[in-house]
Amino acid sequence: MTDVRSTLDRLIRERGCNYASISRLLGRNAAYIQQFIRRGSPRTLDQRDCELLSRFFGVDPSILGGSEQQSRIQSDLVQVPVLDVEASAGHGSIADHEARCSHFGFEERWLRQMTASKANNLSIIRVLGDSMEPTLSDGDDVMVDQADGHARLRDGIYVLRMDDALNVKRIAIEPQGRRISVVSDNKAYPSWRGLERRSVDVVGRVLWFGRQLQ
Repeated sequence: MTDVRSTLDRLIRERGCNYASISRLLGRNAAYIQQFIRRGSPRTLDQRDCELLSRFFGVDPSILGGSEQQSRIQSDLVQVPVLDVEASAGHGSIADHEARCSHFGFEERWLRQMTASKANNLSIIRVLGDSMEPTLSDGDDVMVDQADGHARLRDGIYVLRMDDALNVKRIAIEPQGRRISVVSDNKAYPSWRGLERRSVDVVGRVLWFGRQLQ
């Protein structure tokens, strides 16, 4: 297996994806990436595929066989780390390991439409569970702004630390603004009303989510 193929194989495994889903990302038939990695066909990825993959994985296009021009374009992207941790939207997921495993690359102008926070305050984690359905689904990736927490708390979706686990929940500010509700969008799961603000450990506000189309 060549360096490009082994690198792509590693990136796919680290992201928790599979060959078929990455093939669909490129608009190719489901076996395209498997054939490229395992059988060496095609011999090289075309430049469009290199660009899409480098943006998705947050890497320099050159390591996937891309051109120097693409590498210069990639360097203009804001790299947001993908953390190797899941945030429960159902039953708890203990967040013992929050190591950076890869990155998403975002155009700065697009990113600044959502937040003024620096990249080191942003991260992407995966949703686990269905307590935020239909808003968020199991397996969705969410971008969290850790600089947007208690100080600017307002109605919205947040990542909270509860009993040493990360949870994605909706926060609603109650009348007079002194207390909050922590809400599960899925009515089959519990919500908590009348909580004091300081009793809730807010990790950050959810700005964006990404979902794989089935």
